[in-house]
Amino acid sequence: MEVGNLFECLPDCREGEDFEILLASSDFRLERIVSMGQITPEGEWFDQDKHEWVILLRGAAGLSVEGEAEIRVMNPGDYIYLPAHVRHRVEWTSRDEETVWLALHHGSRASA
Repeated sequence: MEVGNLFECLPDCREGEDFEILLASSDFRLERIVSMGQITPEGEWFDQDKHEWVILLRGAAGLSVEGEAEIRVMNPGDYIYLPAHVRHRVEWTSRDEETVWLALHHGSRASA
């Protein structure tokens, strides 16, 4: 058994994002991402081979998804499912507090 708290011992992320794998198998990876003011470099996009479900737990962020005209503002509790190869980028994250994400990466979407 493992017990923890996602908000304890947050790393100092003023110089760069922190990615911590919380749980992984051959089918999925669950990670905590902590940001503070980081963005995706101008002109770059994430284009991932795996599907990603991500929820914002603390802070705030702006996310662009290719094909959407507006930046999607994300606040605590907001989540998004990004199928593989849906290009996206982080336009901004909070500069005055940690932005804490929980991201689940997996190879195929289970049917409901």
